[in-house]
Amino acid sequence: MTSLNGSVPLDPVSAAIADSGLVAILRAPSATMFAAVADVLVAAGVTALEITLTSEGALEAIAGLCRQLPDTVRIGAGTILTEDDAKAAVDAGAAFLVSPVSVPITAGVPLYPGTFSPTEIYAAHRAGAPLIKLFPAGGLGPAYLKDLRGPLPDVRVLPTGGIALDDIPQWLAAGAVAVGVGGPLIGDAASGGSLTALAARARHAVDAVRYARS
Repeated sequence: MTSLNGSVPLDPVSAAIADSGLVAILRAPSATMFAAVADVLVAAGVTALEITLTSEGALEAIAGLCRQLPDTVRIGAGTILTEDDAKAAVDAGAAFLVSPVSVPITAGVPLYPGTFSPTEIYAAHRAGAPLIKLFPAGGLGPAYLKDLRGPLPDVRVLPTGGIALDDIPQWLAAGAVAVGVGGPLIGDAASGGSLTALAARARHAVDAVRYARS
């Protein structure tokens, strides 16, 4: 298991996400294309996928991806807002849950709450969140996280929202344990766009993580 800055060791799923450095976020009006998109992402080296519940058919997609993809790929559910959301996602096979907000949910799998301010981040850390989603992160920038980690070196932050592929190294250098990337990575591939272009973006993202950690 991974341990950062002397903090409590991570559970196996969160450790795998931290080791990968990247969570691909699949969001579209319909989840119909998620199987094809996931195949391309995994072939490029992406090993953590978040399926957002706002996509029609998301639960069925999670169940299908759990059957389709290797055990080394961590499949989670995003936009978790209620206990019912959490239960449905876990029943479908989600190995981790992500929320845009901090909600008191008992899930049975790792839950990454959404935060924005230092107070929210610290509260989530104290509550035992293994990874803490910083959202929306794009408008804050990596300097925000770097400043935050001065007084809070043990927080494990997963910045998400508005992160460009070229910004991945800066976020990781600022102390992010991993980054969540949706639109800039997936583009229009989940709505029928080019899978070839998706493959190039996915390789770019994976290479950006590798570069940041080299």
